[in-house]
Amino acid sequence: MAEIRAFKALRFDTEKAGAIEELVCPPYDIISEEQRQEYIYRNPNNIIRLELPKGDEPYKTAGEVLKKWLDSGVLKKDSEDAVYIYEEEFSINGIHAKFKGCIVRVKIEEFSKGVVLPHEETLSKAKEDRFNLMKATNCNFSQIYSLYMDSEHKIINRLDKLSECKPEIELTDGDEVTHRLWIVTDKDEINAICGDFADKKLYIADGHHRYETALNYRNYCRENGIGDGGEDYVMMMLVDMEHDGLVVLPTHRLVRDLESFDKEKILNDCKEYFDVSEESDVSNAESKLKELYDEGKKAFAFYSGDKGYNLLVLKDEKVIEKLLPNKSRATQGLDVTVLHTLVLEKIFGIDAENMAKQINLTYTRLFDEAIESVDTGKAQCAFILNPTRVTEIRDVAAAGEKMPQKSTYFYPKLITGLVMNKLF
Repeated sequence: MAEIRAFKALRFDTEKAGAIEELVCPPYDIISEEQRQEYIYRNPNNIIRLELPKGDEPYKTAGEVLKKWLDSGVLKKDSEDAVYIYEEEFSINGIHAKFKGCIVRVKIEEFSKGVVLPHEETLSKAKEDRFNLMKATNCNFSQIYSLYMDSEHKIINRLDKLSECKPEIELTDGDEVTHRLWIVTDKDEINAICGDFADKKLYIADGHHRYETALNYRNYCRENGIGDGGEDYVMMMLVDMEHDGLVVLPTHRLVRDLESFDKEKILNDCKEYFDVSEESDVSNAESKLKELYDEGKKAFAFYSGDKGYNLLVLKDEKVIEKLLPNKSRATQGLDVTVLHTLVLEKIFGIDAENMAKQINLTYTRLFDEAIESVDTGKAQCAFILNPTRVTEIRDVAAAGEKMPQKSTYFYPKLITGLVMNKLF
């Protein structure tokens, strides 16, 4: 199954580069241009210059910056192969939690082999961007986030014991998330960890574009006779799927720019599949949805302005089985499948291609932003969702299927810049 290896990570030499807090950043795809400039202003050695380069020739520039930092010692490769234990501690929605995993090299396998399994669709534009960056730098600057099943929790117990000491790095970011890193170089411990994964499948939680890009880059290297085998691996953070610190947030749907938008007709059409009720205060929508979520019901809040909202509760789940007979039960049972199939496609006429291009549909994980988008006229309406369960992610991936884009949002994101993987 999964083949993992220790590796010599590239890491910042803080004596030359500056404080580690000034050098790391969130994933590139959630950073605005204003935020990007702020990171660079704070410290010109911030990893964002490599992970999200800008300018007339951004990829060439990233390659030049990387070479400069390597030559000057801003970045150094560790002297020994290591497994990097990484922990995030955070608070959200009144809950305090933390989760821990290990950052390693994972051998790249085609999805068809069933070793590394995706769960979401990807966009070609994002993959092209990441591919061009890899060609210019030959490096992973951020780790793919993947989950594994371990009913006895043998791996996390081992990692916990290895991280009882003081971490090599500890920092708290602007979102009040604390990040810790331990470095394991003991060969026996490394062999034990690698052996623990010999019978494991890996389920991608976040980083589908980067994994598919790694596949493409490996093939590119083979076709052009370059590399020394390092291109056969990609950097991943591996976390126990049943870790009690895992948090998945919902991603809400915003509908915009429809030529005709008739709220009453929409609600009337929804009544064929949903019990529709009027609620007076949209600020209570999330708590109401949580109650229904805990009851195992498929429900959404439909908001089109004026403070109140409509609660949509699916009457009969068998309707999805009839409409999508070729999909697995896992996919049929997803909240996003219900919403996309019965409402966005059938009632709004927003098809899969439209969704992929985000012509009439956009996304946000923030409840307040969804409501504000409608109130300010940026969106015609919003659908507030419950989160996807981690077990649903596993089951869809195991069935060889993929969820619609933006079906999951693991919180918090893994920070970029603690460790990097120079392929060869």
